Amino acid sequence: MSPSAERSPTPFGRLVTAMVTPFDGAGAVDLALAGRLARHLVDEGSDGLVVCGTTGESPTLSWQEQRQLLEAVRQAVGPGVKVLAGTGSNSTAEAVTATREAAEAGADGALVVAPYYNKPPQDGLEAHFRAVSAAAPDLPLMLYNIPGRTGCSLQPATAARLMDCPNITSFKAASGTTEEVTQLRLACGPRLAIYSGDDGLTLPMLAVGAVGVVSVASHIAGRRIRAMIEAHLSGEGAMALGHHEQLQPLFKALFATTNPIPVKAALQLSGFPVGDPRLPLNPLPDAMRDALSQILSALRQT
Repeated sequence: MSPSAERSPTPFGRLVTAMVTPFDGAGAVDLALAGRLARHLVDEGSDGLVVCGTTGESPTLSWQEQRQLLEAVRQAVGPGVKVLAGTGSNSTAEAVTATREAAEAGADGALVVAPYYNKPPQDGLEAHFRAVSAAAPDLPLMLYNIPGRTGCSLQPATAARLMDCPNITSFKAASGTTEEVTQLRLACGPRLAIYSGDDGLTLPMLAVGAVGVVSVASHIAGRRIRAMIEAHLSGEGAMALGHHEQLQPLFKALFATTNPIPVKAALQLSGFPVGDPRLPLNPLPDAMRDALSQILSALRQT
């Protein structure tokens, strides 16, 4: 995607799935299954896919594995699907290199999380994202704010100052409140496409100006989530609300413990042998797995 599409109202579509990374029985990345899962997600309604994000266990993937995953998914889904690479780091130099390499490997965009653990101030965050933007000026960027994981929060005023970077086109809002969407819209206007970063808040965020969602639950309920979004956009509020309420048990179950532990279990229960997470994440405990299985069964009947 070139800068000519930089201010599209939906630069990556409405429904973007943050993909898990499949591992085989020996714990190696299963590239063939990654390709099959990617095609399945597109068939179930995803406009775009994020590879090597937090849901994809990027902290425990080598740079070589990340490059191979991006290339495998890119090849599997073809040019009609937006593929974003997770390229964030708490080292600006590493984020710059990863973003540049993602562009070279054929990504349509990059998801760049705010630096974690070292807790930079707002001027440091601004300088960080400017450096990443400059490293791949033709690659559209989605900034990612998730203070519960990073320990810092990218403020709307800082995002507004970054709007002079033509390839900063979108923002994944995962602070846990619709207020973030409102404040971003007030600060940045329609120049910034805001995506919900929380499945359970997708419909409320759409109501205050978000354009879509970067979803985990779409691994399991992509068609239902897409139907909810389309109902909202068509003015069918009652139908959208119905989908929202029916999906709540799944949303809660998928975040009952650290993501992506539950969603990998859900995929296993749904016929995709994606393996367990790599340590330090552990498999879903049996009691939670049983509860998740019941929720999946109930969802199939609605």
